[in-house]
Amino acid sequence: MSIVIDQVRREASSLLDSQRRSDLGQYMTPSPIAAFMASLFSYNGQARLLDAGAGVGSLTSAFFDKALQEGTSVDAETWEIDNILGGYLKSTLDEYVQHGQGRIKAHIHASDFIEDAAFSIQFDCNNLYTHAILNPPYKKIGTNSKHRKLLRMAGIETVNLYTAFVALTVLLMGKGGEVVAIIPRSFCNGSYYRPFRNLILQACSIRQLHLFESRNQAFQDDGVLQENVIIHLVKGEPQGSVIVSTSHDAKFSDYQQTIFDAAAIVKPNDMEQFIHIPTAARQTSVPKLCMHTLRDIGLEVCTGPVVDFRLKEYWRDEPAKDTVPLLYPHHFSDGTLCWPKAHKKPNALQLTPDVSKWLMPRGHYVLVKRFSAKEERRRLVAYHLRYEALDAAYIGFENHWNVFHIGKRGMDENIAKGLATFLNSTVLDQHFRVFSGHTQVNATDLRNMRYPSREQLRKLGQRAKGQPNDQASIDQLLEALAGLKNYCMQ
Repeated sequence: MSIVIDQVRREASSLLDSQRRSDLGQYMTPSPIAAFMASLFSYNGQARLLDAGAGVGSLTSAFFDKALQEGTSVDAETWEIDNILGGYLKSTLDEYVQHGQGRIKAHIHASDFIEDAAFSIQFDCNNLYTHAILNPPYKKIGTNSKHRKLLRMAGIETVNLYTAFVALTVLLMGKGGEVVAIIPRSFCNGSYYRPFRNLILQACSIRQLHLFESRNQAFQDDGVLQENVIIHLVKGEPQGSVIVSTSHDAKFSDYQQTIFDAAAIVKPNDMEQFIHIPTAARQTSVPKLCMHTLRDIGLEVCTGPVVDFRLKEYWRDEPAKDTVPLLYPHHFSDGTLCWPKAHKKPNALQLTPDVSKWLMPRGHYVLVKRFSAKEERRRLVAYHLRYEALDAAYIGFENHWNVFHIGKRGMDENIAKGLATFLNSTVLDQHFRVFSGHTQVNATDLRNMRYPSREQLRKLGQRAKGQPNDQASIDQLLEALAGLKNYCMQ
């Protein structure tokens, strides 16, 4: 059935215009991924299945295939709000009902899953599900939208449809119910998703996490660049060890798995409850480092204060006596500042009272790009902005930066150089990827990391002066520092 369902998926996808697909936020699941997800469940004779955002039925059909092999009867409830996809879904489900020897029942809800689920959670929780298989839509939820209000009525606080669908599904599961979902990895960290993490970690155990090493392979047909993870949750089960599996892409030909203690996935006493996804390869390459918080070493980090479109009337293409430099990530190339630079964005801001409150005084700063391109080698990309680099009393740091500072001012030159070297190291980048699937690097992520001591950063900065800025040299400097004292990230 997998070849047929993939043909149906591609045909249905071609009929949806790009705007409609964006509105739906839905990308349909290739059959190898659907089959893998269905293989993760326990089958025990009778299943009541939920599939919300069912599309053409790729996931439900994979579940049916596995259930029939295991001798399990299935009563499936699916949701699909789009008429085109719903038509294909009906054909898929009818085929299974017809040829399932009485062991398959299926119903389609052509309605809003969030509305239906929120109502059921509040007023009708008698018909709980035993299994749920999901590829939910990916789309932000407006702060004052109907969906946000419905979710709050159900006790759910979240910012994206995919976490809303998973949270509602968890609440609709009976004890021992299993949820397998393919979702963006962004829920693993960041303050916006903390209520969602709290909900699933309190209600469920994580049985398995599967990571695709290539970020563009899970939904290759749809050109989706989001890093995705498959998560297997069991409601009401005490948290035990966790299987972490990987494959390069959706073919699973190089599938590997490792079992980790729960404490390696969610660190004990972590108030943020970040979900780390270690792998065997990354674990062996990360030395044990004993590190410090930013507060311990007297540093701070913030998002670049200048939101450029709010100051558009003060934009200037070229610097002048009455302007201050405005720095964007494009002003750096291979670690070197190139300012001013011909670009559609301004190079400077007119110095006015409205502008001055968003500026920082000249000094040594460390800048980290908030957004990394998918093809970039490192997720963390840091620059040391030297005091001598700009002849200006004040500097504007645009919002696409994270800025390391001390009380909104610069820091010691050697500490800045050492910090930038540390942030650009391979070992730190590998660690950062364990708990962050974002292409975005948030200031919160940087605050929650651990760092060398102030003295270690100063020594690293001193040693880095005059050294080549290539990756091998950076990593050798960090290895030499590690030889002075063992240090680790929490």
